[in-house]
Amino acid sequence: MKNLIYIFLLISSTFFAQNGFEKGNELYRKNQFQEAAQAYESVLKTNKQSAELYFNLGNAYYKLNKVAPAIYNFEKALLLKPNDPDILNNLAFAQKLQIDEVKTVPEVGFEKIVTNFTASRHYNSWAWVAVYGSFFILLFFTGYYFSYRTILKRIFFGGMFVSAMVLGLALFATISEKNSELLFRPAIVFAEVAEVKAEPKPDAPNAFVLHEGTKVEVKEELDNWRLVALPDGTDGWIRKELIKELK
Repeated sequence: MKNLIYIFLLISSTFFAQNGFEKGNELYRKNQFQEAAQAYESVLKTNKQSAELYFNLGNAYYKLNKVAPAIYNFEKALLLKPNDPDILNNLAFAQKLQIDEVKTVPEVGFEKIVTNFTASRHYNSWAWVAVYGSFFILLFFTGYYFSYRTILKRIFFGGMFVSAMVLGLALFATISEKNSELLFRPAIVFAEVAEVKAEPKPDAPNAFVLHEGTKVEVKEELDNWRLVALPDGTDGWIRKELIKELK
């Protein structure tokens, strides 16, 4: 009986979420952006989420000139659908509404090469490369084991060596990207103006000031304070209610 009730509630929740999503789309097409945003938000309250839902919600807030919610929802969509060109394009438009212009300190040397390599794919994609590498190692080993001609053994051995190199690099990239994602705590500033302090206390001097929509990385937390860092390397303490974390 409990299983039937659970199934009924699950079906009802899914049906409600789908109706809310479609209602939001219809309202958006009618240029009723505030009502569309409310419809999309009602779907999120049912714990249903998707890249499409966050993308449409970001579009609705963008039309309403609400910078922080627009950027926040586009970023949420990217977490579920990395490197999607439509999401990246609309996020770039929303970011043009920001006041803060934060420059990223470029990486140099070997660190840059490693970062560019591992970040070129999502860790799930690297995991699949590792799976294929393992498959080809087994395939070439089978060929090597059952071959009697020297030239074929050399070819299969070379294939095993290359596959092992691919497997090793893919495993390294998978672990590196996964660890980076677990440690990375991005957040969006939601306050129109947010004072970032040099220390985690109200009377501390300001380190700098941020405005709504700026993306920061949370490094530490202490009571109601969060140590946030910018892409240019500067950091400071901000009250937690002034930002909204993406994860």
